[in-house]
Amino acid sequence: MIELIPIEIIENKIYLIRGHKVMLDRDLAELYGVETRVLNQAVRRNIERFPEDFMFSLSREEVMRISQIVISSGHSKKAPLKFSKNVLVFTEQGVAMLSTALNSARAIQVNIAIMRTFVKLREMLLTHKDLQRKIEDMR
Repeated sequence: MIELIPIEIIENKIYLIRGHKVMLDRDLAELYGVETRVLNQAVRRNIERFPEDFMFSLSREEVMRISQIVISSGHSKKAPLKFSKNVLVFTEQGVAMLSTALNSARAIQVNIAIMRTFVKLREMLLTHKDLQRKIEDMR
């Protein structure tokens, strides 16, 4: 199967906020091929599926901090993040739940790619910790 979205693109859209690896609503919407407002409407219609450990809203301070990191992807229609009124972020579990709220063939394939990316990042972190432990043991 041809990869729908290269894993590197997804990796670059995962941020560490409040100790959680999360993805922004606008980035997920772009990957799913829908407008951010459409994604957020689907979430609001299914809000019981998104507890705080699956999805949360960023504070104005967090939005300003992350807007310095987020680089516009060249979409002229997309307003800079710092001007967004409400920014939702989704943890790995929240992204998995999105496939139930956005039920399209593309959403399913995008979710599979995102889940594989989260797994790859977790494996890389474990490998890094294992290597670090081996180096310390050698000392």
